[in-house]
Amino acid sequence: MSSSTTPKVHVVDDDAPLREALIFLLGSRGVAATGYESAEAFLAAFSADMRGCVLTDVRMGGMSGLELHERLKAAGSKLPCIALTGHGDVPMAVEALKKGVHDFIEKPFDGNALVDKLIGAIAFDAERDAREGNARALRARLEQLSARERDVLPLLLAGRMNKMIADELGIAVRTVEVHRARIFEKMGVKSAVELATLLGRSGGTDQAPPGG
Repeated sequence: MSSSTTPKVHVVDDDAPLREALIFLLGSRGVAATGYESAEAFLAAFSADMRGCVLTDVRMGGMSGLELHERLKAAGSKLPCIALTGHGDVPMAVEALKKGVHDFIEKPFDGNALVDKLIGAIAFDAERDAREGNARALRARLEQLSARERDVLPLLLAGRMNKMIADELGIAVRTVEVHRARIFEKMGVKSAVELATLLGRSGGTDQAPPGG
């Protein structure tokens, strides 16, 4: 795992003492963290493969924390963002959450409670990344299927017997048996039940590319 993909808290705050205190607190709980003196500094360092979460002060000199969140979203970032402010109010919190901010913490805050939320945000990001990785792997397997195998796939999932599939597609039963075996091999399963479970966990057969 490269340094950029190591899960960590990206602390964005123009208050240097607070920023360093937060990094120290996170370190005391075994949580990796990196500090940035401004939203602009974090954007300059940002890469799409960063993992973990962002803890940003809302009110900073230059770009605000909420503006940073919007810029990150526009750049395709899915990092959970926790906004920290000493000037927050209910409308600001509601607006931030509507825009996809993961959580909203108002100063003064309990340090350990904040770290717990950040650990939760890192776990949330890791789970999302794993789901997306599994979906990409499944997509790659589905793309290995031939056009005829894609025709057979939904019929297998519907529980049709080989003879029924053969009649519906106008092909020989032996040909269906060959397609079934190849589908199982490419998808890494041993039965139609395993195949249905695999595709069910990942949103179904709509991920399969269209047959040609």
